[in-house]
Amino acid sequence: MFAGLFIIVAGAERSLLSGEVVAAAGRLQLDRLPVLSALTAILADLVSNVPAVALLRPFIDSLHDPQAAWLTVAMAASLAGNLTVLGSIANLIVVQRAAASGVMIGLWDYCRVGVPVTLLTLLLGTLWLGN
Repeated sequence: MFAGLFIIVAGAERSLLSGEVVAAAGRLQLDRLPVLSALTAILADLVSNVPAVALLRPFIDSLHDPQAAWLTVAMAASLAGNLTVLGSIANLIVVQRAAASGVMIGLWDYCRVGVPVTLLTLLLGTLWLGN
């Protein structure tokens, strides 16, 4: 599964990251840590955290403070997986194991806790890294 994931990400990098896309990403103000944190979290929930980081890699080194940007990407990609059941393979494993023990955790049950916890931790992490 992970090998296929990296193949798809490499293909997406080569075919989707045209000069126009890179220029458009430059207009997103990724130097602003809240913007980078939000974009990373959204990407991490859409395509998973590893591909999100791989897709953001070409943009990070050109930013004003690459070290702060990498720390922000690491924080946001890690924490974003807590947003929904589908946000992380670990979440799926826990839900599956719980079901095997007779405990049913539905999408909305998980989101009732996952969404506020994720938003709060992303906010705190972004504020902490911004100082």
